[in-house]
Amino acid sequence: VEQILTAELEGRKRAKLNKLVNTDGFPHLKTFEGYVVDHITFPSSCNYEKLVDLEWLQRRENILMMGAVGTGKTPMAIALGVEACRRGMGVQFFRAAELVGILQEKFEVGMLSKFRAKLRKMDVFILDEVGYVPFNQTGSELLFNVIADCYERQSVIVTSNLEFGQWTSVFGDNKLTAALVDRLVHHAHILSFTGESFRLKQAMDRVKP
Repeated sequence: VEQILTAELEGRKRAKLNKLVNTDGFPHLKTFEGYVVDHITFPSSCNYEKLVDLEWLQRRENILMMGAVGTGKTPMAIALGVEACRRGMGVQFFRAAELVGILQEKFEVGMLSKFRAKLRKMDVFILDEVGYVPFNQTGSELLFNVIADCYERQSVIVTSNLEFGQWTSVFGDNKLTAALVDRLVHHAHILSFTGESFRLKQAMDRVKP
């Protein structure tokens, strides 16, 4: 009987996590299990234990993950979001280009205020892949306003393959970029991801004789 109850409980947990993937925007499910952190440089203000314990989230601080493509930033961001969901917090995950597209669509149909109000209800807001796609002026301004909404009210997790000095190539305007970065880094822990791409390494390992 105990084994049956345990299996049923585990099944419910898996079902709950699968529901989170569908409702909170996660592209897939990731946890901290098996995650290797040797390639991550943590700031003195936030080691790995503090990161996964979500102490920073209680203080509405941000986590900014910087590094080359394929170094594990997105899996870490998802794992943090899933852990926050497990603790009953509101989480929303977006790829940056996807969110800008949604914002522009909501703006055009007069639904932007309602959408931003929905985002403000979240405890943590995950913005993935900043730097892969440049935005037009309208998109940049709309995304800036969302980040400004979060400032000191919600935690933001950002992943980017670009250093902050290169973000102007994404947002197009020096002043807007500076203001956006200023709001993100003010209460933030910046993690540096180094090493070669995990995906490239796995692909190369598969073709080795």
